[in-house]
Amino acid sequence: MADQPQHGSGVFVHPQALAESSRVGAGTRIWAFAHVLPGASIGRDCNICDHVFIENDVTMGDRVTVKSGVQLWDGLRVADDVFIGPNATFSNDKYPRSKQHDRPIEETHLGAGSSIGAGAVVLPGITVGARALVGAGSVVTQDVPARAIVSGNPARIVGYVDARRQPAATVPNAAVAGMAPTSVRGVAIHRLPLVEDLRGRLTAGEFTDQIPFVPLRYFLVFDVPGKDVRGEHAHRKCHQFLVCVRGSVTVVADDGAASEEIVLDRPEVGLYVPPLVWAVQYRYSADAMLLVFASDHYDPADYVRDYAEFQAVVN
Repeated sequence: MADQPQHGSGVFVHPQALAESSRVGAGTRIWAFAHVLPGASIGRDCNICDHVFIENDVTMGDRVTVKSGVQLWDGLRVADDVFIGPNATFSNDKYPRSKQHDRPIEETHLGAGSSIGAGAVVLPGITVGARALVGAGSVVTQDVPARAIVSGNPARIVGYVDARRQPAATVPNAAVAGMAPTSVRGVAIHRLPLVEDLRGRLTAGEFTDQIPFVPLRYFLVFDVPGKDVRGEHAHRKCHQFLVCVRGSVTVVADDGAASEEIVLDRPEVGLYVPPLVWAVQYRYSADAMLLVFASDHYDPADYVRDYAEFQAVVN
């Protein structure tokens, strides 16, 4: 086509596509009836399928796949290795009005390796974290943490990518050492002594026998709506020991290389989380009460709350 710009070597543009941008990386393929506006920036080895529209203020990393029927509007920032499923929908204005363009465009960020399922809707200003998965047909109204799996309308966290699941019930009893290591560095499940008789049940732990540090602080988490997620941080120095004294809660522990989900559903089971482990708690039952012992006083500077920063610290 006469109005097509010159592209670098290795770029394929179908004869029925219109690729007006000259910023298209080597190895990228743009298929029939796709339209890329002049200001768009597309990385290397991307695959832009049929009937995709890419507006001017869109940046795209390398090895991105955009399936058919997707429109990428101004303000979208797509990192490397992102998958965008067919007919996924993005927006950049929370209060759109015809012929009114005075409001600033809201940026939406898709983290490296994340995937957006077919027909999902992502509202303006959202950040989808690295390697997160958005289920088909989901409506994303809040930021999605790194590695989270979300589904539904509105989208809620239903799991975590690559997190091996281990129910606490599989831990050896106190007669067999009382502790089972997990696949996450330093994280261990502790079976605490349990005494039962006609008067009821009792469980206890000794510092520093069953619980491997002397705490300076404790806190209780309760009345958490089942859809909500807590934690989502690591500590630089603080050790923690978690016991779900009532109900159940799922803990995700991640050392930057391995990740595991542990279900805490009985008061005689505790989870030890050392420093520099990313921890998330979710799937709280309606009656859940989580007791946490901490080795240090509260210090905001001890928290690492950004997953990318956590990965940089541990690596």
